[in-house]
Amino acid sequence: MQVRLAVASEAPALVSLINAAFRVEKFFIDTERIDLAQVEAFFRTGFFLVADEGGPAACVYVEKRGARGYFGLLSVDPARQKSGFGKRLVDAAEQYCRDLGCTAMDMQIVNLRRELPAFYQRLGYAETGTAPFPHDVVTKLPCHFVRMSKAL
Repeated sequence: MQVRLAVASEAPALVSLINAAFRVEKFFIDTERIDLAQVEAFFRTGFFLVADEGGPAACVYVEKRGARGYFGLLSVDPARQKSGFGKRLVDAAEQYCRDLGCTAMDMQIVNLRRELPAFYQRLGYAETGTAPFPHDVVTKLPCHFVRMSKAL
């Protein structure tokens, strides 16, 4: 598996990959996770790292925010989940941010994804607070974000 920077022309493939990975959230939200315009906008504020196996098998969005890095949309093709792709991409995102001078990495998860805190805790992340879920997104269940951070 090679980890590389995605190029903007891959936006349609990233939309498909992200939406496939986030279909697990259909128990609380009916809409797709992301659309082409949103992915294109993310290319203007940060970058995507891609785990490539003859095409994007996994991706993560990364952004420098002052002295801190941020990652989100960690997405692994459902057929390749539990194969180390997620950990490898988080490691790569952290290294990119270290190289950019960041001293910490931030991310957030939806509180209803009960399997995720333990995964990120194993990678050294700790809960730092909560944030509201976007009010313009209709959900089947009440939810919020759990913020997590790690010193780099």
